[in-house]
Amino acid sequence: MAKKVSEVLVSRTEIAEICARLGAEISADYQGKEILLICVLKGAIVFMADLMREITVPCEIDFMSVQSYSGTKSTGVVRILKDLDLDIADRHVIVVEDIIDSGLTLSHLLDILKTRKPASLKICACFDKPDRRLAELDVDYIGMAIPDEFIVGYGLDYEGQYRNLPDISILVDDGQGGMNE
Repeated sequence: MAKKVSEVLVSRTEIAEICARLGAEISADYQGKEILLICVLKGAIVFMADLMREITVPCEIDFMSVQSYSGTKSTGVVRILKDLDLDIADRHVIVVEDIIDSGLTLSHLLDILKTRKPASLKICACFDKPDRRLAELDVDYIGMAIPDEFIVGYGLDYEGQYRNLPDISILVDDGQGGMNE
């Protein structure tokens, strides 16, 4: 089946407001401290670029790449494709995610990062699907809760496509309606 983008779920204007709000919250919480933002590639790259420009405290960035999806389906196996370049011991770390769905991938990633002894470890996600949560997670900064739809745009993809769309849109089967997992 061919896939197509249906309606815009979250506009670029709303996304900019989310980034400004989260940047202000993080800046207030970390006054007088330096933070390390860890971008979970590839989906969170656009969000982190916008978010970090809204943060007013000193921050560094690093990147991790993990994989647990093939197309729209979770494989159930989390693989680290790219590890951090920086040591996170005794640092205030915020993991920046595009979307939290089941939470299984992020839970696994947090377990790995905790062993590296950061001073603090928090989560910032642009979007959250709380109805799909399978892992217990305390998410510190959430941009917006969204319904259980397969979304693309603003860094989120389907098989490598649609990341460049400026808005968050719902992806559907052409002529078939929703594409829920």
